[in-house]
Amino acid sequence: MRLDHLSYAAGPDGLAGTAQRIGALLGKEFVDGGMHPRFGTRNMILPLAGRTYLEIVEALDHPASDKAPFGQAVRARSALGGGWLGWVVAVADITVLEQRLGRHAADGNRHLPDGGELRWKQIGINGLIADPQVPYFIEWDANTGPHPSTGASPLWSLHSLEIAGDPQRVSEWLGETVDAPLEDVKVEWVAPHGTPGVVAVQVQTPNGLVRI
Repeated sequence: MRLDHLSYAAGPDGLAGTAQRIGALLGKEFVDGGMHPRFGTRNMILPLAGRTYLEIVEALDHPASDKAPFGQAVRARSALGGGWLGWVVAVADITVLEQRLGRHAADGNRHLPDGGELRWKQIGINGLIADPQVPYFIEWDANTGPHPSTGASPLWSLHSLEIAGDPQRVSEWLGETVDAPLEDVKVEWVAPHGTPGVVAVQVQTPNGLVRI
């Protein structure tokens, strides 16, 4: 397990406006990620060092965004003004999670602006919807396009996360200690009795730490 990426739901200014605002804070532009036809969403991404990245995602006016749990989660968070949707853990074999969680992973794909395609399987979105402190899981299809972090500058990296929640609860969800996927990233657990979820992310930039 390893931390793969963090998802931020677009606010009232839409996908492009949200990406421009956060990119200005970080001193780095987000790039067009493409559309997720199965989920009725699209994203813009910022590759980071350490095989991680940030994504800003918005729900499209498409039936899939009303039916797919991921589309529903994005739409609901955007309706609240946007903000951090959740964190995502990459695994080598998602069948282990399927067996433990008692459900099948969903197929995901993203049509890239250059005409290529990324494919993956994911599981745990309903868990995130019910309890936003926990991550969902992804297994990338190695036979498709490069990981979204490809081409990242070493000058921009994920420094730390602030998560409102209980590390013991998250460890139970992961099936192993929460330190496993977060060994290279500092985590501050805040407001254990407050509304759970990712509160803030700090990114190391050439101009110092930036908290989003």
